[in-house]
Amino acid sequence: MHIDLLSPATFAAGQPLDQYRWLRENDPVHWHEEPRGRGFWAVTRYEDIWTVDRDFQTYSSEPTIMIADPENGGVGGFGPYKMMLMMDPPEHAGFRKLIRSEFTAPSARLRGERIAALARQIVDAVAAKGECDFVADVAGEMPSFVIAELMGLPLEDGRELYKLTEAIHTAPEAQAPGAGGMAVAKMFEYGSALIAEKRARPADDLASKLLAAEVDGRRLEDPEFLLFFLLLVDAGGDTTRNLLAGGLLALMDNPDQLAWLKADLDARLPAAREELLRWTSPVIYMRRTAKHDAELNGAKIRAGDKVVMYFGAANRDPGHFAAPDTLDLAREMEAGHLAFGAGPHVCLGQHIARIEIDAMLREVLTRMDGFELAAEPEWLASNFISGPKSMPLKFRAV
Repeated sequence: MHIDLLSPATFAAGQPLDQYRWLRENDPVHWHEEPRGRGFWAVTRYEDIWTVDRDFQTYSSEPTIMIADPENGGVGGFGPYKMMLMMDPPEHAGFRKLIRSEFTAPSARLRGERIAALARQIVDAVAAKGECDFVADVAGEMPSFVIAELMGLPLEDGRELYKLTEAIHTAPEAQAPGAGGMAVAKMFEYGSALIAEKRARPADDLASKLLAAEVDGRRLEDPEFLLFFLLLVDAGGDTTRNLLAGGLLALMDNPDQLAWLKADLDARLPAAREELLRWTSPVIYMRRTAKHDAELNGAKIRAGDKVVMYFGAANRDPGHFAAPDTLDLAREMEAGHLAFGAGPHVCLGQHIARIEIDAMLREVLTRMDGFELAAEPEWLASNFISGPKSMPLKFRAV
Protein backbone atom coordinates (compact mmCIF):
# COMPACT_ATOMS: atom_id res chain seq x y z
CA MET A 1 0.00 0.00 0.00
CA HIS A 2 1.41 3.38 -1.04
CA ILE A 3 0.88 5.82 1.81
CA ASP A 4 0.71 9.54 1.04
CA LEU A 5 -1.07 11.72 3.56
CA LEU A 6 0.52 14.96 2.35
CA SER A 7 -0.71 15.40 -1.22
CA PRO A 8 -4.08 17.16 -1.52
CA ALA A 9 -4.78 14.72 -4.39
CA THR A 10 -5.06 11.99 -1.74
CA PHE A 11 -8.08 13.84 -0.32
CA ALA A 12 -9.62 14.82 -3.68
CA ALA A 13 -12.80 12.77 -3.10
CA GLY A 14 -12.88 12.70 0.68
CA GLN A 15 -10.67 11.00 3.20
CA PRO A 16 -8.35 8.13 2.11
CA LEU A 17 -10.12 5.36 3.99
CA ASP A 18 -8.12 2.57 2.32
CA GLN A 19 -4.84 4.11 3.48
CA TYR A 20 -6.23 4.63 6.97
CA ARG A 21 -7.39 1.01 7.12
CA TRP A 22 -4.00 -0.34 6.06
CA LEU A 23 -2.20 1.86 8.58
CA ARG A 24 -4.48 0.90 11.48
CA GLU A 25 -3.99 -2.79 10.70
CA ASN A 26 -0.30 -2.79 9.84
CA ASP A 27 1.50 0.31 11.09
CA PRO A 28 -0.71 2.38 13.43
CA VAL A 29 2.14 4.74 14.38
CA HIS A 30 3.71 5.12 10.95
CA TRP A 31 6.82 7.10 10.06
CA HIS A 32 5.84 9.30 7.10
CA GLU A 33 8.49 11.00 5.01
CA GLU A 34 8.11 14.69 4.23
CA PRO A 35 9.76 16.10 1.06
CA ARG A 36 10.28 19.56 2.52
CA GLY A 37 10.54 18.60 6.18
CA ARG A 38 11.95 16.06 8.60
CA GLY A 39 9.03 13.64 8.53
CA PHE A 40 6.35 12.81 11.07
CA TRP A 41 4.55 10.00 12.87
CA ALA A 42 1.06 9.37 11.44
CA VAL A 43 -1.23 8.04 14.20
CA THR A 44 -4.42 6.29 13.08
CA ARG A 45 -5.91 4.21 15.93
CA TYR A 46 -8.55 5.68 18.22
CA GLU A 47 -6.90 4.83 21.53
CA ASP A 48 -3.50 6.18 20.47
CA ILE A 49 -5.03 9.47 19.28
CA TRP A 50 -7.05 9.73 22.49
CA THR A 51 -3.78 9.34 24.42
CA VAL A 52 -1.80 11.89 22.38
CA ASP A 53 -4.51 14.56 22.37
CA ARG A 54 -4.91 14.46 26.14
CA ASP A 55 -1.25 14.15 27.14
CA PHE A 56 -0.09 17.75 26.63
CA GLN A 57 2.84 17.15 29.00
CA THR A 58 4.35 14.79 26.42
CA TYR A 59 2.83 16.02 23.17
CA SER A 60 2.92 19.80 22.74
CA SER A 61 0.83 22.04 20.49
CA GLU A 62 3.86 24.29 20.09
CA PRO A 63 5.25 25.49 17.74
CA THR A 64 2.29 24.65 15.48
CA ILE A 65 -0.60 22.26 14.91
CA MET A 66 0.20 22.08 11.17
CA ILE A 67 2.53 19.46 9.72
CA ALA A 68 4.80 22.04 8.11
CA ASP A 69 6.99 23.92 10.56
CA PRO A 70 6.26 27.66 10.71
CA GLU A 71 8.43 29.95 8.65
CA ASN A 72 10.28 32.73 10.47
CA GLY A 73 9.08 31.43 13.81
CA GLY A 74 5.50 32.64 13.72
CA VAL A 75 2.07 32.79 12.11
CA GLY A 76 1.70 35.38 9.36
CA GLY A 77 4.95 37.07 10.36
CA PHE A 78 3.78 37.78 13.92
CA GLY A 79 7.00 36.52 15.42
CA PRO A 80 6.59 35.69 19.13
CA TYR A 81 2.79 35.91 19.11
CA LYS A 82 0.92 32.60 19.08
CA MET A 83 -2.55 31.48 18.16
CA MET A 84 -4.41 29.83 21.05
CA LEU A 85 -4.41 26.51 19.18
CA MET A 86 -0.62 26.56 19.33
CA MET A 87 -0.33 26.98 23.12
CA ASP A 88 -0.10 24.44 25.94
CA PRO A 89 -1.64 24.67 29.40
CA PRO A 90 -1.46 26.74 31.53
CA GLU A 91 -0.98 29.52 28.93
CA HIS A 92 -3.63 27.96 26.71
CA ALA A 93 -6.15 27.86 29.57
CA GLY A 94 -5.69 31.57 30.25
CA PHE A 95 -6.46 32.53 26.66
CA ARG A 96 -9.29 30.03 26.29
CA LYS A 97 -10.91 31.47 29.40
CA LEU A 98 -11.27 34.83 27.62
CA ILE A 99 -13.94 33.46 25.28
CA ARG A 100 -15.09 30.27 26.99
CA SER A 101 -18.29 31.80 28.42
CA GLU A 102 -19.54 32.61 24.89
CA PHE A 103 -19.27 28.95 23.86
CA THR A 104 -20.62 26.94 26.79
CA ALA A 105 -23.63 24.69 26.20
CA PRO A 106 -26.02 27.08 28.04
CA SER A 107 -24.71 30.09 26.06
CA ALA A 108 -25.08 28.15 22.83
CA ARG A 109 -28.68 27.20 23.69
CA LEU A 110 -29.51 30.86 24.27
CA ARG A 111 -28.62 31.46 20.61
CA GLY A 112 -30.80 28.57 19.43
CA GLU A 113 -33.80 30.68 18.45
CA ARG A 114 -31.69 33.13 16.44
CA ILE A 115 -29.78 30.28 14.77
CA ALA A 116 -33.11 28.64 13.81
CA ALA A 117 -34.22 31.97 12.28
CA LEU A 118 -30.99 32.19 10.28
CA ALA A 119 -31.52 28.63 9.02
CA ARG A 120 -35.01 29.58 7.80
CA GLN A 121 -33.60 32.68 6.10
CA ILE A 122 -30.89 30.66 4.35
CA VAL A 123 -33.32 28.02 3.02
CA ASP A 124 -35.86 30.73 2.09
CA ALA A 125 -33.25 32.12 -0.32
CA VAL A 126 -32.90 28.85 -2.28
CA ALA A 127 -36.03 26.73 -1.72
CA ALA A 128 -38.11 28.06 -4.61
CA LYS A 129 -35.24 27.83 -7.10
CA GLY A 130 -34.99 24.04 -7.06
CA GLU A 131 -31.22 24.20 -7.43
CA CYS A 132 -28.23 25.69 -5.65
CA ASP A 133 -24.59 25.21 -4.85
CA PHE A 134 -25.23 23.57 -1.51
CA VAL A 135 -21.84 24.59 -0.07
CA ALA A 136 -21.87 28.29 -0.99
CA ASP A 137 -25.63 28.88 -0.73
CA VAL A 138 -26.55 26.76 2.31
CA ALA A 139 -23.81 24.96 4.25
CA GLY A 140 -21.36 27.86 4.23
CA GLU A 141 -23.91 30.53 5.05
CA MET A 142 -24.84 29.38 8.55
CA PRO A 143 -21.40 29.42 10.26
CA SER A 144 -20.47 32.60 8.38
CA PHE A 145 -23.55 34.38 9.70
CA VAL A 146 -23.23 33.05 13.25
CA ILE A 147 -19.59 34.05 13.69
CA ALA A 148 -20.36 37.46 12.15
CA GLU A 149 -23.11 38.03 14.69
CA LEU A 150 -20.91 36.81 17.56
CA MET A 151 -18.16 39.24 16.56
CA GLY A 152 -20.52 42.14 15.81
CA LEU A 153 -19.99 42.17 12.03
CA PRO A 154 -22.44 42.61 9.15
CA LEU A 155 -23.65 39.21 7.89
CA GLU A 156 -22.34 39.94 4.40
CA ASP A 157 -18.85 40.45 5.83
CA GLY A 158 -19.08 37.01 7.41
CA ARG A 159 -19.68 35.55 3.97
CA GLU A 160 -16.65 37.35 2.49
CA LEU A 161 -14.40 36.29 5.37
CA TYR A 162 -15.50 32.67 4.83
CA LYS A 163 -14.19 32.89 1.26
CA LEU A 164 -10.78 33.83 2.67
CA THR A 165 -10.74 30.74 4.88
CA GLU A 166 -11.07 28.55 1.78
CA ALA A 167 -7.87 30.04 0.38
CA ILE A 168 -6.14 29.62 3.75
CA HIS A 169 -6.98 25.91 3.83
CA THR A 170 -6.30 25.15 0.16
CA ALA A 171 -2.90 23.56 -0.41
CA PRO A 172 -0.31 25.98 -1.85
CA GLU A 173 0.23 23.83 -4.95
CA ALA A 174 -3.50 23.92 -5.76
CA GLN A 175 -3.81 27.71 -6.06
CA ALA A 176 -1.92 30.76 -7.27
CA PRO A 177 1.45 31.32 -5.58
CA GLY A 178 1.04 33.23 -2.33
CA ALA A 179 -2.78 33.02 -2.36
CA GLY A 180 -2.96 31.56 1.15
CA GLY A 181 -0.68 34.23 2.58
CA MET A 182 -2.67 36.94 0.82
CA ALA A 183 -5.87 35.60 2.35
CA VAL A 184 -4.31 35.74 5.84
CA ALA A 185 -3.14 39.30 5.14
CA LYS A 186 -6.66 40.33 4.09
CA MET A 187 -8.09 38.70 7.20
CA PHE A 188 -5.65 40.68 9.36
CA GLU A 189 -6.42 43.87 7.43
CA TYR A 190 -10.12 43.41 8.18
CA GLY A 191 -9.31 42.57 11.80
CA SER A 192 -7.20 45.73 12.19
CA ALA A 193 -10.12 47.86 10.99
CA LEU A 194 -12.35 45.97 13.43
CA ILE A 195 -9.99 46.83 16.31
CA ALA A 196 -10.29 50.53 15.48
CA GLU A 197 -14.08 50.30 15.14
CA LYS A 198 -14.69 48.41 18.38
CA ARG A 199 -12.30 50.56 20.40
CA ALA A 200 -14.09 53.67 19.16
CA ARG A 201 -17.58 52.20 19.54
CA PRO A 202 -17.53 49.14 21.82
CA ALA A 203 -20.69 47.02 21.80
CA ASP A 204 -22.08 43.85 23.35
CA ASP A 205 -20.19 41.50 21.06
CA LEU A 206 -17.24 39.13 21.28
CA ALA A 207 -14.81 41.45 19.48
CA SER A 208 -15.44 44.26 21.99
CA LYS A 209 -15.22 41.86 24.93
CA LEU A 210 -11.89 40.47 23.70
CA LEU A 211 -10.43 43.95 23.33
CA ALA A 212 -11.51 44.80 26.89
CA ALA A 213 -10.43 41.49 28.44
CA GLU A 214 -7.22 40.85 30.34
CA VAL A 215 -4.94 37.85 30.39
CA ASP A 216 -2.28 37.72 33.13
CA GLY A 217 -3.29 41.24 34.14
CA ARG A 218 -2.86 42.84 30.71
CA ARG A 219 -4.96 43.63 27.68
CA LEU A 220 -4.42 41.73 24.45
CA GLU A 221 -1.94 43.28 22.07
CA ASP A 222 -3.18 43.89 18.54
CA PRO A 223 -1.37 40.87 17.03
CA GLU A 224 -2.89 38.63 19.72
CA PHE A 225 -6.38 39.92 18.90
CA LEU A 226 -5.77 39.38 15.17
CA LEU A 227 -4.72 35.77 15.76
CA PHE A 228 -7.84 35.26 17.89
CA PHE A 229 -9.93 36.79 15.11
CA LEU A 230 -8.36 34.52 12.49
CA LEU A 231 -8.95 31.47 14.68
CA LEU A 232 -12.60 32.31 15.40
CA VAL A 233 -13.49 33.03 11.78
CA ASP A 234 -11.51 30.09 10.45
CA ALA A 235 -12.44 27.40 12.98
CA GLY A 236 -15.95 28.79 13.34
CA GLY A 237 -16.93 27.48 9.94
CA ASP A 238 -14.92 24.33 9.28
CA THR A 239 -16.92 21.68 11.08
CA THR A 240 -20.43 23.01 10.38
CA ARG A 241 -19.87 23.78 6.70
CA ASN A 242 -18.14 20.51 5.88
CA LEU A 243 -20.42 18.37 8.04
CA LEU A 244 -23.54 19.75 6.35
CA ALA A 245 -22.21 19.24 2.83
CA GLY A 246 -20.43 15.93 3.46
CA GLY A 247 -23.32 14.76 5.63
CA LEU A 248 -25.92 15.43 2.95
CA LEU A 249 -23.80 13.49 0.46
CA ALA A 250 -23.70 10.58 2.91
CA LEU A 251 -27.49 10.71 3.33
CA MET A 252 -27.96 10.77 -0.45
CA ASP A 253 -25.70 7.70 -0.71
CA ASN A 254 -27.71 5.95 2.03
CA PRO A 255 -31.39 6.62 1.21
CA ASP A 256 -32.58 4.09 3.80
CA GLN A 257 -30.83 6.10 6.51
CA LEU A 258 -32.25 9.36 5.17
CA ALA A 259 -35.77 7.90 5.21
CA TRP A 260 -35.27 6.62 8.78
CA LEU A 261 -34.14 10.05 9.93
CA LYS A 262 -36.99 11.93 8.26
CA ALA A 263 -39.58 9.55 9.75
CA ASP A 264 -39.02 11.10 13.20
CA LEU A 265 -36.64 13.98 12.60
CA ASP A 266 -36.74 15.77 15.94
CA ALA A 267 -36.24 12.62 18.03
CA ARG A 268 -33.59 11.07 15.79
CA LEU A 269 -31.59 14.15 14.84
CA PRO A 270 -29.21 14.22 17.87
CA ALA A 271 -27.94 10.66 17.29
CA ALA A 272 -27.84 11.19 13.53
CA ARG A 273 -25.80 14.37 13.89
CA GLU A 274 -23.16 12.60 15.99
CA GLU A 275 -22.94 9.73 13.51
CA LEU A 276 -22.53 12.18 10.63
CA LEU A 277 -19.77 13.95 12.56
CA ARG A 278 -18.01 10.59 13.02
CA TRP A 279 -18.57 9.71 9.38
CA THR A 280 -17.31 12.97 7.83
CA SER A 281 -14.60 14.02 10.37
CA PRO A 282 -14.16 17.47 8.79
CA VAL A 283 -10.81 18.25 10.48
CA ILE A 284 -8.38 15.75 8.98
CA TYR A 285 -5.50 16.07 11.42
CA MET A 286 -3.81 17.96 14.23
CA ARG A 287 -0.09 17.86 14.89
CA ARG A 288 1.68 17.66 18.21
CA THR A 289 5.42 17.80 18.92
CA ALA A 290 7.07 15.46 21.42
CA LYS A 291 8.56 17.30 24.40
CA HIS A 292 10.65 14.30 25.40
CA ASP A 293 11.32 10.73 24.32
CA ALA A 294 8.24 8.52 24.59
CA GLU A 295 6.78 5.24 23.35
CA LEU A 296 3.45 5.08 21.52
CA ASN A 297 2.05 1.69 20.58
CA GLY A 298 5.55 0.29 20.17
CA ALA A 299 6.96 3.26 18.24
CA LYS A 300 9.96 5.05 19.73
CA ILE A 301 9.09 8.74 19.65
CA ARG A 302 12.05 11.08 20.06
CA ALA A 303 12.02 14.56 21.58
CA GLY A 304 11.18 17.04 18.81
CA ASP A 305 9.39 14.48 16.60
CA LYS A 306 6.15 15.53 14.94
CA VAL A 307 3.19 13.35 15.92
CA VAL A 308 0.11 13.77 13.70
CA MET A 309 -3.35 12.56 14.75
CA TYR A 310 -5.70 11.52 11.90
CA PHE A 311 -9.19 11.93 13.32
CA GLY A 312 -10.96 10.40 10.31
CA ALA A 313 -8.91 7.24 10.79
CA ALA A 314 -9.75 7.09 14.50
CA ASN A 315 -13.43 7.54 13.74
CA ARG A 316 -13.39 4.45 11.48
CA ASP A 317 -11.44 2.27 13.92
CA PRO A 318 -13.16 -1.14 14.30
CA GLY A 319 -11.37 -1.48 17.62
CA HIS A 320 -13.65 1.24 18.93
CA PHE A 321 -16.74 1.30 16.70
CA ALA A 322 -18.80 -1.68 15.57
CA ALA A 323 -19.12 -1.82 11.76
CA PRO A 324 -17.40 1.58 11.40
CA ASP A 325 -17.77 1.68 7.61
CA THR A 326 -21.56 1.44 7.88
CA LEU A 327 -23.50 4.67 8.29
CA ASP A 328 -25.81 3.96 11.21
CA LEU A 329 -27.70 7.07 12.28
CA ALA A 330 -29.09 5.21 15.30
CA ARG A 331 -25.58 4.33 16.53
CA GLU A 332 -25.12 4.68 20.27
CA MET A 333 -21.76 6.25 21.04
CA GLU A 334 -21.06 5.94 24.74
CA ALA A 335 -17.41 6.82 24.14
CA GLY A 336 -17.84 9.27 21.32
CA HIS A 337 -16.17 10.18 18.09
CA LEU A 338 -13.13 12.42 17.85
CA ALA A 339 -14.45 14.87 15.23
CA PHE A 340 -14.00 17.65 17.80
CA GLY A 341 -10.75 16.28 19.22
CA ALA A 342 -10.15 15.53 22.90
CA GLY A 343 -8.24 16.89 25.87
CA PRO A 344 -7.50 20.56 26.56
CA HIS A 345 -7.84 21.50 22.89
CA VAL A 346 -11.26 19.91 22.37
CA CYS A 347 -13.22 22.19 20.02
CA LEU A 348 -14.46 25.21 21.96
CA GLY A 349 -17.25 25.85 19.46
CA GLN A 350 -18.69 22.33 19.48
CA HIS A 351 -21.91 23.30 21.29
CA ILE A 352 -22.73 26.10 18.85
CA ALA A 353 -21.71 23.86 15.93
CA ARG A 354 -24.22 21.20 17.03
CA ILE A 355 -27.04 23.76 17.26
CA GLU A 356 -26.14 25.13 13.81
CA ILE A 357 -26.05 21.62 12.32
CA ASP A 358 -29.40 20.66 13.83
CA ALA A 359 -31.08 23.88 12.70
CA MET A 360 -29.82 23.57 9.13
CA LEU A 361 -30.57 19.85 8.79
CA ARG A 362 -34.08 20.43 10.15
CA GLU A 363 -34.77 23.17 7.57
CA VAL A 364 -33.12 21.34 4.68
CA LEU A 365 -34.78 17.96 5.32
CA THR A 366 -38.27 19.36 5.92
CA ARG A 367 -38.31 21.91 3.08
CA MET A 368 -36.19 20.28 0.37
CA ASP A 369 -36.56 16.79 -1.11
CA GLY A 370 -35.54 14.66 -4.09
CA PHE A 371 -31.88 15.63 -3.87
CA GLU A 372 -29.79 15.02 -6.98
CA LEU A 373 -26.28 16.13 -7.82
CA ALA A 374 -26.28 18.47 -10.80
CA ALA A 375 -22.52 17.89 -11.18
CA GLU A 376 -19.83 16.05 -9.28
CA PRO A 377 -18.82 17.83 -6.07
CA GLU A 378 -15.45 19.56 -6.10
CA TRP A 379 -13.61 18.82 -2.86
CA LEU A 380 -11.41 21.34 -1.11
CA ALA A 381 -7.81 20.77 -2.23
CA SER A 382 -6.50 20.35 1.30
CA ASN A 383 -4.81 17.75 3.47
CA PHE A 384 -6.07 19.55 6.61
CA ILE A 385 -9.81 20.13 6.12
CA SER A 386 -12.12 17.61 4.40
CA GLY A 387 -15.28 18.69 2.65
CA PRO A 388 -16.78 19.72 -0.67
CA LYS A 389 -15.81 23.17 -1.93
CA SER A 390 -18.64 23.13 -4.45
CA MET A 391 -21.71 20.88 -4.58
CA PRO A 392 -24.26 21.73 -7.33
CA LEU A 393 -27.59 20.30 -6.25
CA LYS A 394 -31.10 19.90 -7.67
CA PHE A 395 -34.10 19.33 -5.42
CA ARG A 396 -37.84 19.83 -4.99
CA ALA A 397 -39.26 22.40 -2.62
CA VAL A 398 -41.61 20.83 -0.07
